[in-house]
Amino acid sequence: MKILRYSKKYESLLFDLLAGEGPGWSVYYDSAGRERYIRALETSITYIACDDGLVWGYVRCRADDGFGIYIYDLLVRKSHRGRRIGKSLVQQVCRDFPDQRVYVMSDEDSYYEKIGYHRVGSIFSVNL
Repeated sequence: MKILRYSKKYESLLFDLLAGEGPGWSVYYDSAGRERYIRALETSITYIACDDGLVWGYVRCRADDGFGIYIYDLLVRKSHRGRRIGKSLVQQVCRDFPDQRVYVMSDEDSYYEKIGYHRVGSIFSVNL
């Protein structure tokens, strides 16, 4: 497995991963969301885990001008889960930004707790 910085040449492979995850991720790959997500990828720090012409997983994050790196998306292909791919992707972010704290915005808290990460706050949706 290789971990690489995402570039446009991996776009179709990444969207294949997203579509394979099912309707829970369709906001990223459906006709309305795909173009917006492509723009988000262009302005994000994104890594892919891949081998044999297949993206096994990816992590997408953003830097907050020295106040931290925030992980927005982490996904591993269902057939490749349990191989520490997600943890390896997060570790790559940490290696590339050693002087900054890395935070995960999560809707899968039990996964992050299982691999030893600690909760430091919450995120709330604001609807006005």
